[in-house]
Amino acid sequence: MNVWIRIVELVLGIIFLGAGLNGYVVLFGFEAFAPTSPAAMEFLGEGYFLALEKGVEIIAGVLLIIRRFVPLTLIVLASIIVNILAFHLFVDSDLLALAILVTILEGILVWFYRDRFKGLMESRTNINK
Repeated sequence: MNVWIRIVELVLGIIFLGAGLNGYVVLFGFEAFAPTSPAAMEFLGEGYFLALEKGVEIIAGVLLIIRRFVPLTLIVLASIIVNILAFHLFVDSDLLALAILVTILEGILVWFYRDRFKGLMESRTNINK
């Protein structure tokens, strides 16, 4: 099973690393090397928000590829993935298949690492441990 999880981590990491690098290529005024959503690029603009989101995607992609801080990376990516899925569901459905794939891959990894998230779901913490 760990081989399949590693493959999922690599695929998700490569997708986010590639998407992040592609965003920076566009930000610097060059032609994108991978398909992009024109509506998404219009929404993100060419300012700080595009740089911030694509920077997070690059860092998250690298962390998944090198398998460091994976649960933290999954938490950070969760909000981005929800926005990607909602955007492609309601605004621009051209890359909806990729958004669904990314959501499924994230779900698989969250399920695999679910024991790491148990502490986040506690309503009260015991400080006197």
